[in-house]
Amino acid sequence: MEASRELKFETPTFFKRIKGMLGVDFYRLFHTPLFYIFLGIAAIIPAMLIAMTGMAGPDGTPSQPLFTNVWHAIAAEAPVYGFEGIDKYANMNMVFIFGGIMVSIFIGHDYKSGYVKQLFTTHAKKQDYMTSKSLTCAFAMACMCVAYLFGAIVAGALTQTSFSVNAGNLVCAVLGKLVMSLGWASLYTFLNIVFRRYFGISIASSFFFGTGILVIGIGAIAGNSPVLNLFLYGSSVYACLSSTIVNVLVCLAVSAAWAVIYNVLGTLVLSKCDVY
Repeated sequence: MEASRELKFETPTFFKRIKGMLGVDFYRLFHTPLFYIFLGIAAIIPAMLIAMTGMAGPDGTPSQPLFTNVWHAIAAEAPVYGFEGIDKYANMNMVFIFGGIMVSIFIGHDYKSGYVKQLFTTHAKKQDYMTSKSLTCAFAMACMCVAYLFGAIVAGALTQTSFSVNAGNLVCAVLGKLVMSLGWASLYTFLNIVFRRYFGISIASSFFFGTGILVIGIGAIAGNSPVLNLFLYGSSVYACLSSTIVNVLVCLAVSAAWAVIYNVLGTLVLSKCDVY
């Protein structure tokens, strides 16, 4: 007689749960026009900036291009915290503004479609939801940064704008922007969890924080201080055309720290409140 066997139900590990949720989120990301629309927007932004010209001078002097170097559309020459003109602030950081809107729409669809209700009925781990959404949206925003870079290169070639730059500094600047995607995505995921019932407010809050108005205001009052690099958007401008590997490591540390903080806060909100 065969011995009876006791059925054992093994609880999936964190990594197994995340792998399953990431599979679903990436499938939804790649199968929605939203992702590709924002990739197109990211590529068009630098083309518009490079082709943009300033106003003619009061003495009748002709207008000049906003940028005389393609890479100024990627990052400023040095960290800029106060507003010193659109030519210093309008660069790849703009991806994080439009990326916030994309995250708001992506997560807002979860609630509008009823996906969240179905998910938390069968998958109760709120932390998994925050982690999966943060990683998926970070990937999407990193792709937007790459699309932005491609758009700048093409626009620069067509307008015959200078490509002169220190290659090492440029690589560090771009890497700094890319790693900041995780921190930004975590922030936006958190904001959209807080304002999950108010879609308009979630988009407005993402736009507000994405512009870096708070750091610009602090910089205008306190001056350009390395202390501002502790802030998320401060570290974004820290990735500039004079960046070194140290700058990249600072951006990585700040991005990872904010990702942990926002994911913990978002998980607490989901655990304490009605998620539907």
